[in-house]
Amino acid sequence: MITVEGLTKTYGGYTAVDDVSFVAQPGRVTGFLGPNGAGKTTTMRIMVGLTPASRGQVRIGGHLYRDIPNPGRHVGVLLDASAQHSGRTGREILALGARTMGLPSSRVDEMLALVSLTDDEAKRRLKNYSLGMKQRLGIAHALLGDPSVLILDEPANGLDPAGIRWMRTLLKGYADRGGTVLLSSHLLHEVEMIADEMILIGRGRIVAQGDKKTLLSGDAASTLVTSLDNTALAAALSAAGHTATPAGEGLRVDTDTTTVGRAALSAGIVLTDLRSGSAGLEDLFLTLTADTQRDAAPFQGASA
Repeated sequence: MITVEGLTKTYGGYTAVDDVSFVAQPGRVTGFLGPNGAGKTTTMRIMVGLTPASRGQVRIGGHLYRDIPNPGRHVGVLLDASAQHSGRTGREILALGARTMGLPSSRVDEMLALVSLTDDEAKRRLKNYSLGMKQRLGIAHALLGDPSVLILDEPANGLDPAGIRWMRTLLKGYADRGGTVLLSSHLLHEVEMIADEMILIGRGRIVAQGDKKTLLSGDAASTLVTSLDNTALAAALSAAGHTATPAGEGLRVDTDTTTVGRAALSAGIVLTDLRSGSAGLEDLFLTLTADTQRDAAPFQGASA
């Protein structure tokens, strides 16, 4: 478990992290989301003793990180996949980690196999690794000591689609076995697929947090539906007290998908598409962090 209480970090007159509090529970993947400069990495660095807090504290398994004996056996960390000696091979990096933690050398082979780095790749120097290979090596190092907590900053950065799916399965399985995962990422779709809990941060402050279902169901119910007879479907929905407006090739209805499906069934109308029209994680993220976004909508007035 990770417990963050009133965490604040200031640099002169600038506040990077402002009174942040949350809990990452065992058996759960907690997504930690925010724009660039929101305070995610600073918070994670404070967690593992790389940056001192101005106020507040972080406890991992009830302890400050500095008080955990042999911390790599309890907390796996990946903050920067390139933060290793560039002249060492992947195998050497893991071997040094295993020796430091008092682990058998066989653990190195286990981790290389787990992250699908071949013997040839393990013999290459880090400077010759692609970003995706560095990420895999970083994840291997984080898991080396079989920790109960994982703290990962952008672990999918540089991974191809197959690698992202592999990472998703790996972390989900880790949490299912009782591990605690705190995951920072800009890949919102991936976080939406894997995270059980989500924390959204902007300008150093938490703007929303909670389980995924609660956060994403905060807006009024909405459904997108297409049928073989949209006119008849709109009439059936109107008779049931629901507003249906044209949307692309179908309708947007101000109720949930179950209600729309039942109305269509009662009216004998065949549906060809039925899905939620509520805002997803990306919409929620952009809405809650709108005042922190660097990029505005593209200029529409320019001609080709």
